[in-house]
Amino acid sequence: MTLGSDPDIEMAKAFQVWGEKTLYGKKNIGVIRSTVVVDPDGKVQLAKYNVKATGHVASLRKTLGV
Repeated sequence: MTLGSDPDIEMAKAFQVWGEKTLYGKKNIGVIRSTVVVDPDGKVQLAKYNVKATGHVASLRKTLGV
């Protein structure tokens, strides 16, 4: 597994995880909580957007069979 860094926000924009969101009633621009699973060939296998932290990992484990 590889974990990347995106200081120029290029990948976030490419994966559509950067944009307008609402936090405590205020609209902001930033990272939209998302999960994108990319296989070793660079193909997106799963993309989930606007996820809630609670229960998300359990849901991913079930979906991915891990």
